Amino acid sequence: MPGTPSTVDALVQLSFTVQLTLTRIAAENDLSVTQLRLLGILRDRTPSMAAIAEHLDLDRSSVSGLIDRAERRGLVERVRSETDARVILVRATPEGLAVAESVGTDVGTRLERMLASARPTDLAAIVRLADALPQFPV
Repeated sequence: MPGTPSTVDALVQLSFTVQLTLTRIAAENDLSVTQLRLLGILRDRTPSMAAIAEHLDLDRSSVSGLIDRAERRGLVERVRSETDARVILVRATPEGLAVAESVGTDVGTRLERMLASARPTDLAAIVRLADALPQFPV
């Protein structure tokens, strides 16, 4: 149909809109988007440095720098695994959890506002699409 964006174009546009929202919220909180993503990961778990690298698709040296910067801000701390002393885990500090909660609420509010005019069937389609896509694309 002429004038209708392709599925790929629509998905890219949606991605750009979400990324711009995340970028703005991160900047307003003096965070990088990667730090914002890190805090999202740490809200409910204490992963290893290797797991963070895998989840964020970063090399280990980049993760080390990311954690160093977040640690200097008092947002995270490194702890040794109780089951394997060679493994370093990362957990959010109380301040980091508070920032994650605040930022998470802001993200939810802004994205919900962005979707306010969408029909319920369109919202359900977005959820179905997100569930159908691979979590870590190729």
